[in-house]
Amino acid sequence: MSEERRKRVLKAIIKHFVDTAEPVGSNTILVSYKFHVSPATIRNDMMTLEKDGYISQPHTSAGRIPTTKGYRLFVDEMADYKKARIEAKKALTVIREKHKVEKVRELLHESVTLLARATNSVSFATTPDNPRTFFLGMSNVLKQPEFSQNTARASEVIEVLEKHDNFVKTLQDLHTTKTVRCFIGEENILPQIKSCSIIVTEYEKNGFKGYIGVLGPQRMNYAYNIVLLEEIKKLLEQ
Repeated sequence: MSEERRKRVLKAIIKHFVDTAEPVGSNTILVSYKFHVSPATIRNDMMTLEKDGYISQPHTSAGRIPTTKGYRLFVDEMADYKKARIEAKKALTVIREKHKVEKVRELLHESVTLLARATNSVSFATTPDNPRTFFLGMSNVLKQPEFSQNTARASEVIEVLEKHDNFVKTLQDLHTTKTVRCFIGEENILPQIKSCSIIVTEYEKNGFKGYIGVLGPQRMNYAYNIVLLEEIKKLLEQ
């Protein structure tokens, strides 16, 4: 029984040190790991473990840390690989999902950047992890004569774009599809952007769905912008 308890003490020391990188004393082992024995018993067990070379005492601390021999015994005989496998699979699932989201966000950012540069308009996309929108090329709108000469109209457009949730709802209400669609001027739902046109489509990447498109003045190169968005969507979804 004492041999089994000493292994449990060693296991507790290793767990504490792995978690904290701090040497551990007998009182911490006794309280934190719920040993139903006296403090003297734990101290004796730690003395035996140290004598046998499984733990050591750093010069700067009264606590103990595992030795190479202690880790070896843990790896070969004491580690709970069944529990570790469950935890590892759970962690990988979470990390993979986060990585998928991050990857899609990176691709979306690249796609929206290309759209903004090529169209000289505002380009937008909804993110895969929550129903929000990010925009690039806001300054492109302000440079257009329709807005640079009419600050009130420009302010209305900027205000709409800043209200992410409302803009997402607008996209949903437009009944967009996987085919690129164009909504010109008064065909838009929000009165504040009736001076603009929206070219938009739905994307699907790594199991995530959202919207990607272009917003600019009615005076835009429609055929060019529609085809450009079609090509960007192909790049995004490949």
